Amino acid sequence: MHIKRGDTVRVLSGKDRGKTGKVQVIVSSKDARTGVVQRKAIVEGVNMVSKHKRPDTKNPQGGIIETEAPVHVSNLMLLVGGKPTRVGRKPNENGKGWVRYSKKTGEIIK
Repeated sequence: MHIKRGDTVRVLSGKDRGKTGKVQVIVSSKDARTGVVQRKAIVEGVNMVSKHKRPDTKNPQGGIIETEAPVHVSNLMLLVGGKPTRVGRKPNENGKGWVRYSKKTGEIIK
């Protein structure tokens, strides 16, 4: 996948278009009927939604809480050096595994 946890990304479409943030979690879910895998990312400070919470031990008051909702990975672009770039994959130097690289500059992404 072109995006991993900890990457800095920019949102390409939707209500938060143009915002940047750090990927906190990658969420994968598979449709049982079709077998299609949906990959979404929760990005810090992007796609904020309001949730109504019942009172519990952690939050005895309850109320409305702002939290991040997942964004589909196709709507995110990786930032390398503060600039958006497409991501490619090529074999590692030792032949085992793959590494990501920036298609704009050619540098390997850690």
